[in-house]
Amino acid sequence: MNETLFNVPALDRTLTAALQRKIDRKTKPLGALGQIETMAMQIGLIQRTLTPQFKQPHFVVFAGDHGATRLGISSASQEVTWQMVENFLAGGAGINVFVRQNGLGITIVDAGVAHNFGPRPGLVDAKIAAGTRNYVDEPAMTAAQCALAMQRGAHIVASLVAAGSNVIGFGEMGIGNSSSASLITHCLTCAPLDECIGRGAGLGEAGLQRKRRLLAQALARAGQPRAPLTVLAEFGGFEIAMMAGAMLGAAQAGVLLLIDGFIAGSAALVASRLAPHFAEYCIFCHHSVEPGHRIQLAAMNADPLIDLRLRLGEGTGAALAYPLVLAAVNFLNEMASFESAGVSDH
Repeated sequence: MNETLFNVPALDRTLTAALQRKIDRKTKPLGALGQIETMAMQIGLIQRTLTPQFKQPHFVVFAGDHGATRLGISSASQEVTWQMVENFLAGGAGINVFVRQNGLGITIVDAGVAHNFGPRPGLVDAKIAAGTRNYVDEPAMTAAQCALAMQRGAHIVASLVAAGSNVIGFGEMGIGNSSSASLITHCLTCAPLDECIGRGAGLGEAGLQRKRRLLAQALARAGQPRAPLTVLAEFGGFEIAMMAGAMLGAAQAGVLLLIDGFIAGSAALVASRLAPHFAEYCIFCHHSVEPGHRIQLAAMNADPLIDLRLRLGEGTGAALAYPLVLAAVNFLNEMASFESAGVSDH
């Protein structure tokens, strides 16, 4: 794929001074609302207005299987991926609970699950293949498959934007995908591999050592790639590649992105390497307990919004953080100024 396919412009900062004055004139000490103020500024700049608003906020959850899972890199079996997709469609998963609570839309995407769902309400069939290949032995996907996944992700987001959405959250499901995220993080940040690897869905000590050994073998086979699209094709999942394309498409369209944890962070890391201004459109919603997430956040100069010791994925951290993001918009629009409230500022 041509790395210039996505053109993510730098934020237009024309309104910076006006937004800062509006924030500073609210009835509070300067800077007293911390990250709420930071988000208000960011959202105002993204939407190019002093009175931003959220329209049709929507979450997209991408699902895919990984060929390396059969080697025992996860504590769960591959079948859990399609079973959890069924759970999403039935409205019973964590992400369903939290989007429902916050009145958010949700779309589930089959990016490459090793299961035939057939036509289903609420499920977008964007399947590239029935899971990736085993990256310990060969590249997880071809360059063409990687490009197609990214293009399909961008198309899905373009449809949401065309329907009116201007804030999109990203989640995923794929047994074994914390291993892909660890490899991507290592390759794109040069952090030591072991520091990028965690227990995923709950590996014990023996399983963690096996995971480390297998991922080291995969790196030795691939020759330590550094180019973002090569790394993504070598080690990614279809859900991660599709999510990366969706994120880039959303940023290019000028909408606000809500980034979840470690797996979504690996897609965001790829996107940030392909588009230098990408992170300007992102709110990094939480700090996962997966050790590699800290490395990702540092690499993108990201300041996560909450730390609830989460490690579920699915977009749950982003959905839980959504009320705080909304609060930044409401603060900017509804909180009185010193002038309007008749309050002295000195």
